Amino acid sequence: MSELTTAARPYAKAVFEMAQASGTLNEWSDQLAAMSAVVATEDSAALLAHPRISKAQKSEIFSEVIGDELSPGGRNLLATLSENDRFALLPEMASIYEAMKAEAEGSVEAEVVSAMEMSAEQQDKITAALQKRLGRDVKLVTSIDPSLMGGAIIRAGDLVIDGSIQSRLKTMNMSMAK
Repeated sequence: MSELTTAARPYAKAVFEMAQASGTLNEWSDQLAAMSAVVATEDSAALLAHPRISKAQKSEIFSEVIGDELSPGGRNLLATLSENDRFALLPEMASIYEAMKAEAEGSVEAEVVSAMEMSAEQQDKITAALQKRLGRDVKLVTSIDPSLMGGAIIRAGDLVIDGSIQSRLKTMNMSMAK
């Protein structure tokens, strides 16, 4: 995964700088999401591996599938990625782009994985605590993982807070084994 990140970062940075300069951050966010969704399908993998389809044809096919959401700049990006056989970088590019966009807008996306459904009040408390700690607006994304047994794991940028029962049991097990 780190190889993809390393390869995708320059593309994402170039797109971000262009979008920021032209004031089209949200439009590029939508385009990259659409491109990523198309590339992530199983049919796309077969198309990309097909030896009889030229790089230009692949770019054109992807442009047609995405349709009206694609700006001329988006078409150019697809052509560049096609020429360099880099379509597989699109999902990672979109992720890096979104992180850069959030940083520029002074916000951060925080992922909360909990053992069970959280109430709106619990989500609000976590959001407020993270906003206070990080000094930014926080957008909370929640998911459920019953294997945690209880508690939650919070990830926001480089910050990871693991308050799950599963983690506590592992820690206890390791300290008892010493």
